[in-house]
Amino acid sequence: MLRYKVLVSVVPLALVAILARVELMPGPRPCIAIGDQSVQIASMPWVADLHIAFTDDPANATVRVQVVNSAEGADFAVVDDVDSAEASACEANPATRLVAISATPDGSAPVIYLTHDGPADYRIFVRSKSFSLRDAAALVVGAGVGAGVGVSAGHHPLEAASL
Repeated sequence: MLRYKVLVSVVPLALVAILARVELMPGPRPCIAIGDQSVQIASMPWVADLHIAFTDDPANATVRVQVVNSAEGADFAVVDDVDSAEASACEANPATRLVAISATPDGSAPVIYLTHDGPADYRIFVRSKSFSLRDAAALVVGAGVGAGVGVSAGHHPLEAASL
């Protein structure tokens, strides 16, 4: 009986320690800076401000994101081979918006369809070891840049992408 009591009291503590370590030691996550705010992929889905899903059916999408072949043709580009990175380009702060990529669509949350053909709401170019196409698309849509109409005067331009 004593072993059972020890097990019952230790298991919840072990779970809390594991979860705390996951959040406190998350490692770098893809992030973009927009004006004085930043948008970052959440380390755990339940802490995210916005959940975004992806679909393979364009009829189910609320947002179309086109993957283009050159940075010049993109609204947002991520390239890892830059010699000098801006260290403070995307520092986490209280205004940081966390975005999670969900497996299934959730009510009014954006549903992204990635395509190589137009037309699209956003155009992205990604050559990165740390950003996936889905990460870049989720961050751009999560930032709300040009929501369905391209980059417009009411939205901030993307200033930097960072890890």
